[in-house]
Amino acid sequence: MAISDNLRGALYMNLSMFSFTVNDTFMKAVTHTLPLYQTIAMRGVIAMIGMLLIARLTGKLTFAISVSDLKLISVRSLADVVATVLFLTALQHMQLANLSAIMQAMPLAVTLGAALWFKDRIGWRRMTAILIGFVGVMIIINPGSEGFDGWALVGLGSVLAVVVRDLSVRPLSRTVPSIMVAIGAGFAVFCMGLIGSAFQGWQPVDAVQGAQVLGAGLMLTLGYLSSVMAMRVGDIGFVAPFRYSSLLWAILLGWLIFRTLPPANAIVGAGIVVATGIYTLLRERKLRQRAARAA
Repeated sequence: MAISDNLRGALYMNLSMFSFTVNDTFMKAVTHTLPLYQTIAMRGVIAMIGMLLIARLTGKLTFAISVSDLKLISVRSLADVVATVLFLTALQHMQLANLSAIMQAMPLAVTLGAALWFKDRIGWRRMTAILIGFVGVMIIINPGSEGFDGWALVGLGSVLAVVVRDLSVRPLSRTVPSIMVAIGAGFAVFCMGLIGSAFQGWQPVDAVQGAQVLGAGLMLTLGYLSSVMAMRVGDIGFVAPFRYSSLLWAILLGWLIFRTLPPANAIVGAGIVVATGIYTLLRERKLRQRAARAA
């Protein structure tokens, strides 16, 4: 039985979020025994090979990119380096589900960043949703309490770096393939791993650690590929809310692998963030449809 493009896009998005969360799980496990930057460099090799193969097979491998676009890709890549270091550093010290809950604020932060940076118009409904969503983030972080985890602020810093990453390529020419942007970021993160490992040190890798890094690299590549397919197959307004399935995967894998569950405040805060995020996405979809009818 044939399925609709929207349902296929939703399935791809769920696969993407599952893949990214499994990648995070592998990285959290392996960085307990291997230096962080060594792990980033090793995973980077695998991810780069995977993305280059994807670019080659899809006919998107090109280096005919203008100087202005290269500058934008460089800014994005630098922001991706910062986001990766902050995220993985926080992941070493936090529960997977707690950090994933904080990262759910990303769509809200990007929407607000676009309003501040590019003067995008945001109505009072979406602005209210964004503010309520950030209250949810504060509930997750729980500042001022005995259970406050300072590493949550590092995770929040990763969200801000992702906002810079995503908005920096908004003026990018449409002729530049998305996979080439990802390859640029992957190469920058790989180089950062090599540089960091020169200071942090390099140690032998056993079979289990090698399998964990290999799994992380493969799942990272699969996550990227399926997310691109999701955006190209289904309606973005329908598919995008399924990004929040990553929180469910994080809770499940955190319990299965690390035997941890998020505290009540993280669950309540995450529920607020997810609800406001979905509302914001649906509201943006409605406004786009209204503008299209008017045109």
